[in-house]
Amino acid sequence: MSGKTVNSAIFLLVIGNALALVSDIFIKLLHPDTPVFQFAFLRSLMTLVLLLPFCRVLAGQSFFQGARVHFIRAHIHLAGMVCMVIALTHLPLATANALFYAAPILVLLLSAIFFAERLTPLSLMAVFSGFAGILVILRPVEFNWAAWAALVSALALALGALLVRKLPKQQTTGHKLLLNYLLLLPTAGVLAWWEGAAWQPELLFNAFGSAVFILGYNVTVLLAYRQVDASQVTSAEYTGLIWAVLIGWIAFAERPDIWFLVGSLMIVIPLVLIGIQQGRRNRQRIHRPTTS
Repeated sequence: MSGKTVNSAIFLLVIGNALALVSDIFIKLLHPDTPVFQFAFLRSLMTLVLLLPFCRVLAGQSFFQGARVHFIRAHIHLAGMVCMVIALTHLPLATANALFYAAPILVLLLSAIFFAERLTPLSLMAVFSGFAGILVILRPVEFNWAAWAALVSALALALGALLVRKLPKQQTTGHKLLLNYLLLLPTAGVLAWWEGAAWQPELLFNAFGSAVFILGYNVTVLLAYRQVDASQVTSAEYTGLIWAVLIGWIAFAERPDIWFLVGSLMIVIPLVLIGIQQGRRNRQRIHRPTTS
């Protein structure tokens, strides 16, 4: 695999994470008292509408194959989306994103618990260092309900990533995304009705903007990981935290303190090292001479 291909994939991930941050900004611009269920319903509806033109060619008889897992995963996604809105509207942009990066750490931990995957010493270090980094960023005196919401959102991301393994292999990414939003939309609508908030048409702009850019992120990630092994470029995903710091500083006058910087490094560095280690193992496996 050429270095040019790897560089192309890294570039796509850097751009993709910038697009994800723009999606976060559309949420960050919401008022803290915004009806979260109404927003979640509108964003889900907008995303579903945007997906429909790209999902015309789907297997008719197997459209709802794996519906049970899709249903569970969709509602975990809905819970994570609601918690993400709460976190982004009440925490600094960079702090919320740093907590979202607990997701890869939780994936490591949950993979060991539910799939009996062996944790290497480096993986164990990533788990302990990551959770310690979260405590460093927040400090116990600042561990409020919005911080808990960010961690629940990270947990939802981790569970969603693990449940992908249980989905039908032949279903395309577009198919999976379409089913995800199709299955969660009724529940989101019921929750928005139960919330009882007055209709706020101005939320349509934020919901549409957030939906467009998060879909852009999903597309760039799909294109990047089609070109190369994930382990070779996954560290580029963490450039999202750099974007969060820069945009939070420029657009929202949020200056990161030393606690944030130290805690973020404690979360990200072990995960980057795991990606580098896995990339080396893959290259050694490819170049290892075979015996006849």
